Amino acid sequence: MIRNHLHTAVATALLASVALVGCKKKEEPVVTSTPPATTEPAAPAPAPTPAPVATVTVTTVDLGPTVGADKKVASPTATFKPSDTINASVGTTTSDPAAAVPAKLGAKWTFQDGQTVKEDTADVNFAGPGQTVFTISKPGGFPTGKYKLEVLLDGAVVQTRDFEVK
Repeated sequence: MIRNHLHTAVATALLASVALVGCKKKEEPVVTSTPPATTEPAAPAPAPTPAPVATVTVTTVDLGPTVGADKKVASPTATFKPSDTINASVGTTTSDPAAAVPAKLGAKWTFQDGQTVKEDTADVNFAGPGQTVFTISKPGGFPTGKYKLEVLLDGAVVQTRDFEVK
């Protein structure tokens, strides 16, 4: 009987220890630092829109024997006498009147056979509307015939005018 009690006591102790081990709560590891925040890289700021570049435009080309104080041809014509001084008044404007726009304005005068009579260029800082005058004259007089004026802006022909000396 003692033996039975001993077996019962051992069996009870064994069951109690198994019960304690089985019911023991598993310990969670302690986190001491927070994980790094996951942030997406910031999108680059949009590039600023560049300011429009101011441009020069040739608006008018008038030919005549005289030019007024305003640098405009007083009486535009396409026919001249051999002894006339021939003036070309070139009207220009800029897309932004407040901005100075440096450019090269030119005039190429040619005779009917393609021979260059005269070439002029002027470096101009354009600002808003303006007039530039180009002039040709010949002390002995121009030969009669047909002529052409080419107006150039930065080396490119932008306007032409045909005229005649009679």
